[in-house]
Amino acid sequence: MTRPNILYLHSHDTGRYIQPYGHAVPTPNMQKLAEEGVLFRKAFCAGPTCSPSRAALLTGASPHSCGMTGLAHRGWSLNDYSRHIIHTLRRHGYTSALAGVQHIAQRAETIGYDRILELKDHRAETVAPAAAEWLKSGPPEPFFLSVGFTHTHREFPEPSADNDPRYTLPPAPLPDTPRTRCDMAAFKTAARAYDDAVGTVLEALQACGLAADTLVASTTDHGIAFPGMKCRLTDHGIGVMLIVRGPGGFEGGKVIDGLVSQIDLFPTLCELLEIEPPPWLEGVSIMPLVRGRAEEVNKQIFAEVTWHAAYEPMRCVRTRRWKYIRRFDGRNRPVLPNCDQSPSKDVWLEAGWRQRPVPEEQLYDLIFDPNETNNLVADAAHGRILEEMRGRLETWMKATADPLLAGPVPAPKGARANDPNGLSPQEECMVL
Repeated sequence: MTRPNILYLHSHDTGRYIQPYGHAVPTPNMQKLAEEGVLFRKAFCAGPTCSPSRAALLTGASPHSCGMTGLAHRGWSLNDYSRHIIHTLRRHGYTSALAGVQHIAQRAETIGYDRILELKDHRAETVAPAAAEWLKSGPPEPFFLSVGFTHTHREFPEPSADNDPRYTLPPAPLPDTPRTRCDMAAFKTAARAYDDAVGTVLEALQACGLAADTLVASTTDHGIAFPGMKCRLTDHGIGVMLIVRGPGGFEGGKVIDGLVSQIDLFPTLCELLEIEPPPWLEGVSIMPLVRGRAEEVNKQIFAEVTWHAAYEPMRCVRTRRWKYIRRFDGRNRPVLPNCDQSPSKDVWLEAGWRQRPVPEEQLYDLIFDPNETNNLVADAAHGRILEEMRGRLETWMKATADPLLAGPVPAPKGARANDPNGLSPQEECMVL
């Protein structure tokens, strides 16, 4: 069969805060992509931290299964880089190339790409033109091109003139204050720069006559870098944008509401490309959703945090209606180094965030409480649901041999992490 090219576009810390998801964050290029492709409204990452999320997507296995329980630049790595999707694709004739961020290895060469574009930095204005030039160079087909951007990671640029903080609404977990408005206006400016970069790559794809034969997947690693979002297991942290356009039914401006995890993308490509799925995959193909043969392929999705800047082990299971989160560190206060420094964080800290209790277990009704603020664990009326969700999570942890079941998960020798009792990820790290 003739297999399509694959263009994997990915950003840092964007969540779903782009125009196609209804937010007042103008991103016209991604809006156009959604109108031409398929938008997944309930897509989730497998871990709301940078390296674990990307590793799960690219290996089709949960972060603890593939070994990425922390951050690559701090000393974590995959158990086996041959499980990266490019190696499965190579056996079926694909050439692979990397432009920009990868964030699953300390050295990109470790991963095994056929070509790594040499760039001075990973800013959108650097990565996008380089990726466009590679597309124009007549690469061998079929190809897998990964284009990764540091946008919308902090630090954000100053708000542009068309992102006036006075008329900006902060994200849902945060209070509406001058500082949070200004912070969100700065994010919107970063998001527009990212969208411009996406447009540069997609325009090159079209100009080269490759668009019709290329599957474009645009996503991000996790929620935005605001308090209560990135590195959290609420939907604010694990909810991600996912827009796919191309052959095989990914067209027509369809919107899909079925639960989808990024861990499902590898098995989906296997079905689409008629490739035998490797035995380690933990996700399921979402092609029945795309082809209109099912409204749901997942009864539940799972996500996890183990290490980020600091150790904060927690797991969650989400169904259509319910979310259950369990912490495993015995702490009852926030792990503040796992939240990036920002004006919004300062607002929370000044209001006493450091002293706010953190429950060991959380249960939320996502129909009546979509912002996940009313913990129902102690509500006897929800006792049966609580036991069911506990059971779902435990079954998954056992089925995937989650090391957390045996106790604290150690860091790799020489890895760097912050003290959980600290304040900021910028503080001096401990070498473990």
